[in-house]
Amino acid sequence: MNDIYLNIYNNLIKLTRNKILYNQKNKDTFYDRIIIFYFHLGFLLKNYKNIETKDDLQKFFDFCIRQIELSIREIGYGDATINKKMKEYVNLLFSIIDKIDNWENLDLKNKVDIFKLYIDASLNYENIIDYFEKYRFFIRKNSFKNLSKDILTF
Repeated sequence: MNDIYLNIYNNLIKLTRNKILYNQKNKDTFYDRIIIFYFHLGFLLKNYKNIETKDDLQKFFDFCIRQIELSIREIGYGDATINKKMKEYVNLLFSIIDKIDNWENLDLKNKVDIFKLYIDASLNYENIIDYFEKYRFFIRKNSFKNLSKDILTF
C-alpha cells in the first residue's frame, strides 16, 4: 500500500508543478507549491472521504505529511524550525479543507475569494477555478488506487 501512496503523492506533486497555476509575479516557490498541493490534496480527500475507508485515507494523509516534513528537512531547516513549520503547514491544510468543504454550492465569486486567501491576487482566478473543476471531475471518475498510475493530463 505504501507504493500506492507514494505514486499518488508523486502524481499530486506533478500536478502541483503545472505552470498554468503560476505566473511571473507568483513565483514557483516551496510555499506556493505547498498551497497548490494542499488544494489538490484537499479535493482528493474530500472526494474519497465517503468512498475509501477512513483508515486508508488517514494513512495516505499521514504519508503526505511525512513527505512534506522530509522536504522541509531537505531545505535545511533545524528540528525546532521543522516542528514550527509543520504546525503552520498542517493548520494551513486544515484551513483549505474547511474552505472547500462546501465547494459545489459556492458561486464563482466565493470560489475566487477562497483562492484570494491563499494565492497571489495577480493571478487569473477563473483559470485556476477551471483547472480545479477539471481536476475534481477527473478524481470523481477514477478510483483512489487508479490515481497511483501516471497522470499525464486530465
